[in-house]
Amino acid sequence: MSDKRQMKAAARLYAVQALFQMEHSSLSIDRVRVEFEDHRFGAIYDEGEMAEADVDLFRRILEDAVNEQAKIDQMTDRALVAKWPIDRIDPTLRATFRAAGAELVARKAPPKVVISEYVDVAKAFFPEGREPKFVNAVLDHMAREARPDAFA
Repeated sequence: MSDKRQMKAAARLYAVQALFQMEHSSLSIDRVRVEFEDHRFGAIYDEGEMAEADVDLFRRILEDAVNEQAKIDQMTDRALVAKWPIDRIDPTLRATFRAAGAELVARKAPPKVVISEYVDVAKAFFPEGREPKFVNAVLDHMAREARPDAFA
């Protein structure tokens, strides 16, 4: 994997973690963004080195996820079965859908790339579970709604 691709993958992983943290701490986007950029990107801890990340992509995902959250959550709800509204799913998955939804709505990356990247994020959080397949199915539905032109 190229350095540029690794930095984008790290930005997506950090964006999911930051959105999760914002939901659970009630911290503002600015406080969480600064914390991640100052203390996680490329930091070295006892457990190892944190990856460098594409700062611009990280910031854009966070801002789009916050600014478009209502739209993204409605798209996610439509992609989920009726018995599982977004507020009932795992908070890590909710953050994943919000980050991926931000990229789908912003139309910066091809939908297939967004889906693949966030399935990889899900695998990082749920290495043994069925969640990556669930993420794939939900994001495919969301991508077809947000970007029907890409599937024509």
